[in-house]
Amino acid sequence: MAFNDIQKKEILAAANKWFKGKIALNHIKNTEKLINPIKFKMNPFLVAYLANFLTGNTDPLSVAKVLVYSRVLATSINTSFGQNFQYFTNEVFESLGSTTKGIDIEFIDQVDNRKKYCQLKAGPSTINSDDVVTIHHHFSAIRNLARTNNLKLEVDDLIVGVLYGEKNELSTHYKNIEKKHYYPVFVGQDFWHRLTGDNNFYFELIKSFAGIAREFDGTELLEKTINTLAKTEIIQKLAGL
Repeated sequence: MAFNDIQKKEILAAANKWFKGKIALNHIKNTEKLINPIKFKMNPFLVAYLANFLTGNTDPLSVAKVLVYSRVLATSINTSFGQNFQYFTNEVFESLGSTTKGIDIEFIDQVDNRKKYCQLKAGPSTINSDDVVTIHHHFSAIRNLARTNNLKLEVDDLIVGVLYGEKNELSTHYKNIEKKHYYPVFVGQDFWHRLTGDNNFYFELIKSFAGIAREFDGTELLEKTINTLAKTEIIQKLAGL
């Protein structure tokens, strides 16, 4: 049976709470710290080039903009998402949590109506070769236990669910899970469809996060951070090279 509207609203509400508390607020705190140049791993061979590429000059403000924009709009927020992923699993999927070792959630797949034992991952490039080995070992142990207890468990009942992305974006490590070990990897829209029974839920979740963004206008914070950073001795020296 597919998730009803109340259940889907509960997931959206829990996801919004997580995004505000663990992503947006941390993003602000991390941005505030960037008034200190030691927070950056600067490449002095590139910073002047990038400043000129961005603004047409290499004055201190331009150098500061390159450093702050690259951190705040890319590295910082992506790192925060990955670091806080476990909180997402705990808060958003609390009712689906599994007691089986190596499994994050258990649910009835709304496409094939079979019970799935799922390891959750954040995005299409967030695992390495060691993760593949660990996943295989966990899933093999579960299959062996199922045989011992005479439980009917198919190999495709053990899955990896990837919260966002497209199938063609999956890294080689994810592809190895499917090709070498035969465990399905469901990503983005497909994963959320199988979980909720709503083919559009993935986009509802994206839209929900976008709505939260309206509460966090960082224009003034960015301007203040850049202006303060530009006045530091290190940035002044880099701009004067």
